[in-house]
Amino acid sequence: MIFHHIPVLFQPVINLIAEHSPRRIIDATIGGAGHARGLLERLPEAQLLGIDRDDDAIAAATENLEPFKDRATVRKGVFSDMKAIAASIGWDHTDAVLMDIGVSSHQIDDPERGFSFRMDGPLDMRMDSYSTTTAATIVNTASQEELETIIRDFGEEFKAKFIAREIVKRREKKPFETTGELNELLEKIIGFKHQHGLPPATRTFQALRIAVNHELDELSNALKSALELLSPHGVLAVITFHSLEDRIVKRFFQYEAATCVCPPKMPICTCGKKQTIEILTRKPITADEEELKSNPRAACAKLRAAMKLDIH
Repeated sequence: MIFHHIPVLFQPVINLIAEHSPRRIIDATIGGAGHARGLLERLPEAQLLGIDRDDDAIAAATENLEPFKDRATVRKGVFSDMKAIAASIGWDHTDAVLMDIGVSSHQIDDPERGFSFRMDGPLDMRMDSYSTTTAATIVNTASQEELETIIRDFGEEFKAKFIAREIVKRREKKPFETTGELNELLEKIIGFKHQHGLPPATRTFQALRIAVNHELDELSNALKSALELLSPHGVLAVITFHSLEDRIVKRFFQYEAATCVCPPKMPICTCGKKQTIEILTRKPITADEEELKSNPRAACAKLRAAMKLDIH
């Protein structure tokens, strides 16, 4: 299957990063290299390291960046390991880090990857094919309590307890194998329209995908690694697609931008907290009407960015 992915918030990302004239850029979730190619075209002096855990993305990015092969390096790995991956090519710092979080259009549109409830396929959802845990593994082996926690915490699904109970009852008759089987059960439980106007399987599928790929832990660790790698005045730009991811990024930025984290009633500051970043986006950047017409999937995208301060 041809790798197809439309980079969201393309122009805002390119403009924001290019404004800081980085010489070294890490695209920590390179996908098909749409953003990466745009940055290399805009910044002829820049070198770029692209990272992705998906084999299809690695192949597509390598092909897309062929004209820039003397300035671009693509490596397979998880973005929380970006420090080690950067060190492997001799980088001990970078001037910009871009993270485009979540599932790509290619992954959603390929039934064999099992990310989408709209097309029947194996209940998989792995971003890295070498991982041993699939969505089917979780659905068929996790306890009812574990399933409820995953669906509630990662999917923000208010019917999590009921869904977990019904999954356990159904799997006793026959283990789940396909996305269609799970979607059919969720339609029966929730009806054909979710309380928020979403298809009934949306939140449960999101929760399973996050659990399979450890996405929230990966994001938290990647943010710390990115900040450590950035040189003074370097920029960190993060695109998220749902509230859980955006909340992690927002809170990370708020904490790192704070000059004090003492309890409010403390008469004087005793925490010794130093501000490490300046937030560049007081409100997240979202897609404009023109982009939404050409790419409706950009509707949920939010871009937040910050600049590392020189604290020495």
